[in-house]
Parts: sequence; C-alpha cells; structure tokens
Amino acid sequence: MQPLAATAISPTDDGSSNEGMLTFKTKYGYINPFGVYYGVVAILLGLPWYAVLSLIQLLYKITNEKIDKMRKWPCIVSHVWGYLLLNLTRSYPQIENQDILDKFYKENRAAMFVANHNSWMDIPFICISIGWRNYKLISKAELRKVPILGKAIEVGGNVMVDRTNRRSQMQTLKAGMKWLEDGVHLAAFPEGTRSKTGRLLPFKNGVYKMASKVGAPIIPMSVVASGVAHPSSWMFPRRSSHKICKVIIHEPIESKGKTEAELAELVRAAVIKGLPESQRPLE
Repeated sequence: MQPLAATAISPTDDGSSNEGMLTFKTKYGYINPFGVYYGVVAILLGLPWYAVLSLIQLLYKITNEKIDKMRKWPCIVSHVWGYLLLNLTRSYPQIENQDILDKFYKENRAAMFVANHNSWMDIPFICISIGWRNYKLISKAELRKVPILGKAIEVGGNVMVDRTNRRSQMQTLKAGMKWLEDGVHLAAFPEGTRSKTGRLLPFKNGVYKMASKVGAPIIPMSVVASGVAHPSSWMFPRRSSHKICKVIIHEPIESKGKTEAELAELVRAAVIKGLPESQRPLE
C-alpha cells in the first residue's frame, strides 16, 4: 500500500460520513483506522487460510483427486476464515428468517442462492448465511488474481466464468448444473458486478438456466446496507457491519414448471421486497 495522504479528506468526499474517524485517500481507495484494523485481521487470518488450502491442493494432486470429490474441505476452511473475520471485526450481519433455511435443509436438496451485490462484504455475508454446508460460488474469472481469495476459489472448485468468452460461459453453465445435480449448493450475484450506487442492477439470466435445467429451487436473499459499511471507493470497510447490515432470507422458489422469464421475475421481486427504498431500482 502506498503511503497515506498527509491530510484527511472531508466527510463528503465519497458521499458518506466518516463516523468521526480520520480518513485518508490512498491509491487503492479511502481508508480509516477501522479499515486498517479490518485489513490486518483479514491478512493475518488469510495466511493460515492460504497454507491450509495449499496443503489440501497438494493432497488432491497426490491422490489424483480421489478424496473429497465434492471439494467440501476448502469450503469448510474458507467458512472458518469468514466466520472469524466477521466476528473479530464486529462485522457479523443480522440474519433474518434463518428458520426458512433450517426447514429447507431438512429436505436434503441443493439450491441456488441468489442475492444483490454492492460490496465485497456480500461474499462473506452470503456464505455465513448459508452456513456449514457445501456450496460453490459463481464468480468472475478475474478473481483468480486476488491474493488468497483466488486460491480459495480455485481449490474449492468454485464456478468461474469469463464473461468475454462464450465457450467459458457454456462451461460455467455445465459446471453449475453438475454441482446442483451432485447435491452441492450454488451462490450467485446475478447483477454480474457490484452496484456502485447501491441500487439493484438488472439481473443476468445464466443462474436461472442452471436452476431451471436441473429443477433446483432458487432461494432469494436481500443484502441490506453492505455498501454503507464498505463503499466501492474504499480499500477496506469503513465501519463495522453488525448494527447496520443484514441478510434477509426469502422462501425458496421452485423452478419446476416455470419458464426462465417467470423465475427471473419472481426472484427479482423477492430480492427487491427485502431492500430498503434507497437500494431499490429506479423505475
């Protein structure tokens, strides 16, 4: 990280309050004391996370991937990292309607989890909401380049898509369908990118194809205020999330007997229902 600027920015330079903290602008975005603390904790936890993932990757290679074929071990290790990080930084979100998932898990079926996306915090928020289950993220291929996170995505067998490559998109569709057929959950952000304004962007249709072709249900989730805790212009979160951020879980939507267009409409409506007015799309 480059040296911090010599003077603090004003509370309105990024459109948000500084929460009374001294805030600096760096090459990589704004940062304040909380952001420094969050970053240090994330990195310190990330080192053993990376080491364990590397060991698991070695075991897969030695055994020719004959152990842990569902790639559950990397998922558990990554979940531990996220759980510790959110708790140690007081960033654990409120989770509403957890009973919906408790009931669904008793059916022993795989589902596609779909949520809105306007912050890096959305990834640990969604994963912690899904809980101690085997799940795979559908992510951009570019995330392979992110230190430690890229290793977790690769070793965990998560589904990566290159949006500039049609062949990659078809491979993503097949890989996602295969995981669902094998009883492994998927999690996706159908907007395809983070919303810079916080308002919901149009959804892409790929996730509905995966669920529809396999007959898997879709569980919509509404992530509230993650962009307030970690705006897109910030290097790390600017404040803790536990009092302002929440994940609202909605009832599963069955894909069987519905067209992709019908699914898209129902899922989007459910996500919007859980969002505050400031995050809803403008007509």
